[in-house]
Amino acid sequence: MNNMRRLSALALASALVAAACGGDDDDTASAADPADAPAADEPVSADTEAAPAANEDVTVGVAVFQFSNTYLTLVRNAITAEADALGVDVDVVDGQNSQPTQNEQIDLFISKGYEAMAVNQVDRELADVTANKALDAGIPVVFFNKEPERSVLDMGDSFYYVGAVAEESGVMQGEIVAEYWNANPDADRNGDGVLQYVMLQGPADHQDAQLRTTHSVQALEDAGIELEEVALEIGDWSRPVAQEDMSAILAAHGDAIEFVIANNDDMALGAIEALRANGYFGDDGKFMPVVGVDATAPALEALQDGTLLATVLNDAVNQGKATARLATVLARGEAPTEENVGYPITDGKYVWVPYQKILLENIDDAL
Repeated sequence: MNNMRRLSALALASALVAAACGGDDDDTASAADPADAPAADEPVSADTEAAPAANEDVTVGVAVFQFSNTYLTLVRNAITAEADALGVDVDVVDGQNSQPTQNEQIDLFISKGYEAMAVNQVDRELADVTANKALDAGIPVVFFNKEPERSVLDMGDSFYYVGAVAEESGVMQGEIVAEYWNANPDADRNGDGVLQYVMLQGPADHQDAQLRTTHSVQALEDAGIELEEVALEIGDWSRPVAQEDMSAILAAHGDAIEFVIANNDDMALGAIEALRANGYFGDDGKFMPVVGVDATAPALEALQDGTLLATVLNDAVNQGKATARLATVLARGEAPTEENVGYPITDGKYVWVPYQKILLENIDDAL
């Protein structure tokens, strides 16, 4: 275990260096009723006094769907840092966006006799496979960031989920766009009273992507804004893919675009690069409002330099802390409560971490 802890510390140091150089799904998922989640302005408890006591040497296997994802890098760094603070060994592995690879990693965790697992499932539709393996081995699981169906969590008393309500982030994006549109008449470039927008969506089969897209548009419609979708492209959470997509959209539609809505910050940043290559954000003041989700470090830099209008904080630190604390409590054979985890547990299965709108005026909330 001591060797593993030293390896974990080295891994954390390497990850923190990489993150400092600029790093993203993203993503969180939720099919649950948003009313069950904490309000956006409701603080999430993370008091160190509520942390599980370091009374037993345990190891938690942490399976991340893809290390190269900027947002998940922030989450796993937070998991590793919190585990270190709790005196818990973690074995963090990269699923390389391959479910067969992750299945083998889960099998290895089980064969090593780890006391708990934290799993960011590659394919959330196959979370029941992970649950069955864990159930047979008698190992508790904290799923995080990609929410399994409730039926999967109900397969065992020691199965939980940590994440955020994706609908909430979509609503916040729509509200940000509506506020900007109403406050800036010049945003309506052609003066037709219709907001022409581009939507850059995450993977077509990803619940967060679907919900963010649907609810951002719904929030705009609820605000009484007439909309026209110029283009919708699947950007797969990827900055390079989004840059390529946005370049093609600009070639086809040019100045007919008045807003870019991206399901995550990496795609928003890819769109900004394409826009910059097409004469935006230069000395002549040509501007395109772009919004994202996550509040990653590169996105906050873009917010400060005026190329990103806004983002929505997807709180990676508290998702990581909650995952580590919940997994630690379970690994030590305790029943999770708000008191020993430090976060409210909803419906006996969920720890919800709320989103927050981030604009230049409140950027300090995300730094």
